[in-house]
Amino acid sequence: MSNKDYAGPKFIVVTGGVISGVGKGLATASIGKILQHSGYKTTAIKIDPYLNYDAGTLRPTEHGEVWVTDDGGEIDLDLGNYERFLGLDLPRSNNLTTGQIYHTVIERERRGEYLGQTVQPIPHITDEIKDRIKKAADGFDIALIEIGGTIGDYENMPFLFAVKGLEREIGKENMCYALVSYLPVPGHITEMKTKPTQHAIKLLGEHGMVPDFIICRAVRRLDDVRKHKIEVSANISADRIISAPDTDILYQVPLDYEEEGVGGKVLDHLGLERKCDPDWGRWSELLEHIRNPSHKVKIAMVGKYVEIGDYELTDSYISVNQSLEHAGANLDTQVDISWIDSRKLEDEGAVEILEQFDGIIVPGAFGEGGSEGVIEAIRYARENKIPYLGLCYGMQMGVVEYARNVVGLADANSAENDPDSPNAVIDIQFSQREIIEEGRYGGTMRLGGYVAALKRDSQVLALYEQTGRLEEDAWRISHLHQKPKEAFRLGVILESEKAVIERHRHRYEVSPKYVDLLEENGLVFSGYHRREDGTKLMEFIELPDHPFFIATQAHPEFKSRLEQPAPLFYGFVNSVVKHANSRVEEHVSEEPASD
Repeated sequence: MSNKDYAGPKFIVVTGGVISGVGKGLATASIGKILQHSGYKTTAIKIDPYLNYDAGTLRPTEHGEVWVTDDGGEIDLDLGNYERFLGLDLPRSNNLTTGQIYHTVIERERRGEYLGQTVQPIPHITDEIKDRIKKAADGFDIALIEIGGTIGDYENMPFLFAVKGLEREIGKENMCYALVSYLPVPGHITEMKTKPTQHAIKLLGEHGMVPDFIICRAVRRLDDVRKHKIEVSANISADRIISAPDTDILYQVPLDYEEEGVGGKVLDHLGLERKCDPDWGRWSELLEHIRNPSHKVKIAMVGKYVEIGDYELTDSYISVNQSLEHAGANLDTQVDISWIDSRKLEDEGAVEILEQFDGIIVPGAFGEGGSEGVIEAIRYARENKIPYLGLCYGMQMGVVEYARNVVGLADANSAENDPDSPNAVIDIQFSQREIIEEGRYGGTMRLGGYVAALKRDSQVLALYEQTGRLEEDAWRISHLHQKPKEAFRLGVILESEKAVIERHRHRYEVSPKYVDLLEENGLVFSGYHRREDGTKLMEFIELPDHPFFIATQAHPEFKSRLEQPAPLFYGFVNSVVKHANSRVEEHVSEEPASD
């Protein structure tokens, strides 16, 4: 059906076949990046068909990292790919879940908004889906919609039906369907099999959708024999069958797609032309730094969500991993990450495990398990002048370690680890306790972007200035309250203060009653968030007599991009390179001179 009068955004629907985790999010982000480089204002929307309202209550070991948006959304990690590739700060409304849709419709029914109608999946659920998609796409030229899971999943059906209904409303010429399917190579056959992809195409057709493009994921490139099989079975032109083999670097994918002509083909399908010639110069330069770096360093990532059974779960910290790669690319440095379960440090000792590394990171986490190992890692970094970066939990445990081993509060702890600690230097704020007692744990989280005023002459301020990441409008918005919904997160900023905004996801804070004592003993709080009631929440710590010992209550990894690395990661990797070079020089100087 055609709709020649339609003037809204075009849509590209990305679905998956055969298995989940095949790279739909990466494909969506890469196509979006290509279209962006072609001159189009592009956004991306993620549909998660699970019944959870959002990803906030999902275990990292089961679902991977929880991505946090500026406006406090807790989202599937694919939204992170979209933001990293497109350079956008996407709102929580760009994520749809079955739980959200049904919750909204049922609340409306309870309020009587349907005027006594029989409320049904069709049209009420599907209309809500369409409305949310259109709102998220408003103001953009092209919106990509990734539908999670795989074709054939029962929970996908309402979303597929809704997308087909959207096509009917706006016209087929304004829609494009891309199926990302996996072609396995069974070890006992050693032949790439197309039959699972053929079945995925058939299942998609049962929903009235014929894929306009098939992105074939596999360990190696698709050959002509396999391409012909898919072409015949799917009735799709061979030039619309895109080979997408495994790659060593995520950021290579848009360039691989460009080699296959994906950008031009998609635009042609949508009746569009390139507004400009894509410039991949800087992108390619950074990829070259990743592949052939001038420096190489080894980082220990001391975490709690590292292993389950016989497998490492690096998806639990994917944004930290990517932020290190971003910083490394910009510093022409390869960052080798070793994932260390903090519990091993409790059993085997920190020195034996950590002495081989050039730098140490402690990322975010919840709960008591493994905390003593984390504290030992931080002590090792502090005492041996090893570059250290703490993120959220990594800052909290940094404060505990300093309170114990420098201030002399031997029983210092976090109330999360020990609710009865007599010196809970990390604690729940008084205003949060009542909410917790009522069982509303989500309401106690500090979520989303919060402003922090930075201390002058601090290392943290210098890094944000160096990378151009200071917030120029923070004081104006805070002072004039032009955006009431943001006033709580912005807090109070003075005109004379320099400020940054980073994203948060945590419940515990540095206890205000210990701040003066810690500062008297040399710990520098180099940034804080000032609430409207005057309470200051500590956001950054640093040690001035240390090569690099910085931690933050925030999660700066959520705002790191390949072409604009997060300031703290950039500073950390830069310090690690210097430390590694000094170790090499020391080793050379200690070698006996030859005759």
